[in-house]
Amino acid sequence: MRALISVSDKTGVVQFAGHLVELGWEILSTSGTMKLLQEAGLPVTPVSDVTGFPEICDGRVKTLHPKIHGALLGRRDVEDHMKQLKDNGITPIDLVCVNLYPFRETIAKPDVTMDDAVEHIDIGGPSMLRSAAKNWNSVTVVVNPEDYEVVISEIRRYGDTKPETRLQLSAKAYTHTAEYDMAIAGYMRKQAGLSEKLFLEFDEKQALRYGENPHQEAKFYKSLDKVPYSLATAQQLNGKELSYNNIQDANAALSIVREFDEPCCVGLKHMNPCGSGVGADIVEAWKKAYEGDKTSIFGGIVAANREVNLEMAQLLKPIFLEIVMAPSFSEKALELLRTKKNLRLLEVDMTKDNTVRKQYVSVNGGLLVQNQDLTTKMAEADMCVTEAKPDEAQLRDMDFGWKIVKHVKSNAIVVVKNGMTYGVGAGQMNRIGSAEIALRQAEATLKEEGKDIREEGLVLASDGFFPFDDCVTLAAEYGVKAIIQPGGSIRDEDSVKKCNETGITMLMTGERHFKH
Repeated sequence: MRALISVSDKTGVVQFAGHLVELGWEILSTSGTMKLLQEAGLPVTPVSDVTGFPEICDGRVKTLHPKIHGALLGRRDVEDHMKQLKDNGITPIDLVCVNLYPFRETIAKPDVTMDDAVEHIDIGGPSMLRSAAKNWNSVTVVVNPEDYEVVISEIRRYGDTKPETRLQLSAKAYTHTAEYDMAIAGYMRKQAGLSEKLFLEFDEKQALRYGENPHQEAKFYKSLDKVPYSLATAQQLNGKELSYNNIQDANAALSIVREFDEPCCVGLKHMNPCGSGVGADIVEAWKKAYEGDKTSIFGGIVAANREVNLEMAQLLKPIFLEIVMAPSFSEKALELLRTKKNLRLLEVDMTKDNTVRKQYVSVNGGLLVQNQDLTTKMAEADMCVTEAKPDEAQLRDMDFGWKIVKHVKSNAIVVVKNGMTYGVGAGQMNRIGSAEIALRQAEATLKEEGKDIREEGLVLASDGFFPFDDCVTLAAEYGVKAIIQPGGSIRDEDSVKKCNETGITMLMTGERHFKH
């Protein structure tokens, strides 16, 4: 039995080759891999000895030869194939262990030149992989060091790998070459100035019971890149499997808490925050989030950007929730919350990372791609466009409201005070409709506390500009004292004038945050 081994990723390859030698296999190899195996004391036959032809063109040509590809492609069950191999002095190769030049890593370097990139385009490697993978009935092809153990185990037990294993390894080899070719094609098209062709790579994480509705099939795929604030890499510590809607909602909640450096909690339902709060610690933040809307949080999702401690867990336990997410859970908090067997507890990597990545949304027959909306301007006094100027407390609340309204479905209005949402108006066909919903909700919440909304001096945030002064007029009727909005309407002056008439301070950020 013969194996050809030539790898860029040399993890575990010496041990793998050593086991094959122990089992009586002959090892063929090239260049750096051959040198490594020889230095480890393993007997290795150079490929050039097999082909009778030296490596040429700085190693560009070494395995592109009939004595290699004939040895891989010849079908063992076809008598004429085997006769042709024998007549031409070709001995079959039974195993290929190859992984490819690090092209992705090369083009990721900031100072990479095109010459450098081109030299890292593997030619012989993909050719051998495709040949071996095509003849999977007879040839074992290995591209991932993680598969070394199963290959050696089966050879020890059966004398060769099992057919079903060879088929799986063949599929992995074609995947490896397809991903490699996608990276090269994308790079070369860009260099050539050709129109962009979008290649996406995601691995299936899990099949879901169903999609948004029971009659819809669904799966969850994860990116090859590990990113923070991602459910794809979250560790589930308790509860049932996540559903399609759970994943959508949980992702929306994580997008909100990543906005804040201070302790923050958000309660979320149907992609919109129903309560949010910041505080001196995570318990205070949770209390504010809960008090903001005790009704809507029922069956909702909670995200916290600090460890869930026992005190917070005691406050969460009596409430029916679908998911609680945090960077960590204290041992006692985890013990308590695990008594609710269906409650999903997720430990999420919340490492701060402002790298802007692409966001994909499918539409019928197409795909929309945009950069993630990760930048949020801080509310500052010099954004003020009214006679009334904001005090420090109002600036803090305008900043808080601005970060929250960004994640509410447009048209979006939120009403806040003291780092807490009192009212959220989302997804209405006109902005005044959202304002009415948010202000009425705030009024009801304050009434439960025995407070009059008109005496509280609330802060209102809008994700888009005011086309008319009606939102300012309504806000004044409810006693709002500060407004933050992007500005940019041809009738901005109408809203400024109304603010001046009613004593409201207003900031215009010059930055819009629609969320459709």
